[in-house]
This record gives sequence, structure tokens and C-alpha cells, in this order.
Amino acid sequence: MPSKKPATTRIRTATIERKTGETEIALTLDLDGTGVYDVDTGNGFLDHMVSQISRHGLIDINLKAKGDVHVGWHHLVEDVAITLGRAFNEALGDARGIRRMGHAIVPLDETLAMVSLDCSGRGYAVIMTTLDDTMVETLPGALIKHFFESFALEGKINLHAQIMTGVSPHHKAEALCKALARSLRDALEADPRAPSSIPSTKGTLNG
Repeated sequence: MPSKKPATTRIRTATIERKTGETEIALTLDLDGTGVYDVDTGNGFLDHMVSQISRHGLIDINLKAKGDVHVGWHHLVEDVAITLGRAFNEALGDARGIRRMGHAIVPLDETLAMVSLDCSGRGYAVIMTTLDDTMVETLPGALIKHFFESFALEGKINLHAQIMTGVSPHHKAEALCKALARSLRDALEADPRAPSSIPSTKGTLNG
């Protein structure tokens, strides 16, 4: 059975410590993990989102974050997504041997979510959550969209995400995270027909 890991000896991990006047974040990420996570951001639903990405993407994530949440959750959510994106891009490296693109349609009870992405080296995001004017447990719904946008731009991923149908705000956000995870999992796996090639006619995905 062919390996699902690209034919490279490089370990696809990253560790980032990011400290600003608004937040303090420590993150270790392993793209070739088993979905093990230890996440503590101080916001239960944000923890839930990141944990879903880890578990269903088989990406090990150890994340500790704190911030100026007395002014709201915006800074923390944004900076967690920025740090995750930067760590993802660093761990991915030159993307040699991967499939590069992935997509998933994920159901969660009455909700159906779609994600399609390309680890193209160019960050772009089209995110349609239908959550902008809604609270999602402990988070304003607009921050769900912003989380996806920030992750895509910093991760240099072309990301399209959409809620196709649904009622529950919780289900919508969770289904989007699961769809993102499954799409990343597909994109990061080894291409058995091109295990040592960079998946681009340019010969690079870094510029």
C-alpha cells in the first residue's frame, strides 16, 4: 500500500511563539500527525474549532493562547488563525510530493458544508458562512469567517468555503472546520504518481 506521506526526509513540523501587545501564542504543529491535540485559547468554541481541524485533518496541534479578551474576542481569534496559517506554511515547505489540492463536502445533521482548497503558495479566501449576524456559542459569527480568511492568507492557501444548507450556527461552524480538515488532509497526502515533484509547472509554490 503506498505511503500517504510525501517521499521526502524533511519533517513537516513547525513551532511558533508569537507575542504582541494584544495576544501571546505558543504553537507546535505536525502535518504528519495522528490528530492529537492540546488546545487552550480561553474560548471554548475556538478550542472546539481548532480541535476539529486537528482531529479530522490528522494534524497534531499543541496550542496555548491568551489575549486582551476584555475588549472582545477579535484579536485572539485573528492571531490564533494567523499563527496557525504561518505554522502550516512553514511546515509545508516546498510542497514537494503532495497532491496540493483538496475538497470535501461534510454533513452535520441538517447542515451541509463545502470546502475546496489549493495549497498554491498564494493566499486567497472566499468564505460564505451565513453566520455574520449570529452568535456561535461564545463567538460572534463574523469571527468564524475572519478565522478562515486569516488562516488562508497566512497559510498561502486558496480557500473557498461555503455553507450549502443549515440552521444551527454551531453545526455550520463545526461542519466548516471538519470540511477544512478533510480538504487539508487530502491536499497534504502524497501523490503516488509524483512523489518527489513540486506540483506546479513553475517548479515552485513559493513565489
